Amino acid sequence: MTDSDTGQTQRPTPPAAISFARGAPSTDIVDVDGLKQAAVAAFENDPAGVTGYGTAIGYVPLRRWIAEKHGVPEDHVLVTNGSMQADAFLFDEYVRPGTAVITERPTYDRTLLGLRERGGEVHLVTLQEDGIDVDEVEALLAGGLRPALAHVIPNFQNPAGYTLSLAKRERLLALAHEYDFLLFEDDPYVDVRFTGEPLPRMLELDGGADSRQVVYACSFSKTVCPGIRVGYLVGPPAVIDRIRVRATNTYIAPNMVAQGTVYQYVTGDRFPAALERVKTALAERVGVLDESLRRHLPQATFRRPEGGYFLWVSLPEDEGHDVAAIVREATARGVTIVPGTDFLLEGGHNAFRLAYSGVTADVVDEGVRRLAEAVAAARG
Repeated sequence: MTDSDTGQTQRPTPPAAISFARGAPSTDIVDVDGLKQAAVAAFENDPAGVTGYGTAIGYVPLRRWIAEKHGVPEDHVLVTNGSMQADAFLFDEYVRPGTAVITERPTYDRTLLGLRERGGEVHLVTLQEDGIDVDEVEALLAGGLRPALAHVIPNFQNPAGYTLSLAKRERLLALAHEYDFLLFEDDPYVDVRFTGEPLPRMLELDGGADSRQVVYACSFSKTVCPGIRVGYLVGPPAVIDRIRVRATNTYIAPNMVAQGTVYQYVTGDRFPAALERVKTALAERVGVLDESLRRHLPQATFRRPEGGYFLWVSLPEDEGHDVAAIVREATARGVTIVPGTDFLLEGGHNAFRLAYSGVTADVVDEGVRRLAEAVAAARG
């Protein structure tokens, strides 16, 4: 196209970017004012606590609050710089070159990376719409596999958005006791449920304070904001104490300002309403996403999640889809997605993950329309 005044060729204006890639909330649903107030309160109420080094166990009042929330003594809790730091410490404790580990297929890409970097022998088990295939887990165990741990994201799994059923939670626990392996319950999305009824944590089903087979991880990134970088572990005191030593040798103490701010925020009067606002917004977005996928990509299969940030889309395997080509075509149209191949050791070429947490409802349909064009173009 040529500008009639200048005679110069004009390039078409690129479409406004729409990202379904990153699992983070859009700023409009983060309670920025409430966090400002909580930060001020942290400095005013406990200046020594938030400005000092502290200890590797985390900010003591927050640690106490977490312990009370889960009904365990404080020595069962370690507060970390985000739940990924908690994951890393646990993997450092349990995974060596050749260590057998069970995970879901697909699973969070950073989980795969962390386990493989440590030389773990990763056994991916089929993820069904009601969670990991426990029959497949049992068959592996009966066949002689002896994993050090099984990593499971039970609620609104990343990347699929699926939730582990109560019956499967109970069977997994029974297998963990029978074959003596650790269940790592990685649960950052549990409090972001917008439909359906909550299910008990496996930590609770195993006795809470008396649990010996479960280590539980959670995060405030999804309920407060991702930039706060505060997560935690709950587990047997002997395990927590070994990880405390690792934490001490890694950073002496985690971020006390962030943890003090989180404590003031979650114990204040703004947090309940702010969390409800997040859940309401996410429910609206996933509703629009569901309708848009059915309209623009009727050949796709997916399950509408009851909470969390993610939805997994599969295209018919017999149509020869190439997700790398789809990603390229989508990017050219101003849409970003994450290919299914990122969450698997092999396969996933006909699938991708959509994160709806960071896109406002008014642009979801346009994003899916462009994505459908990308799918068609990639096949052509």
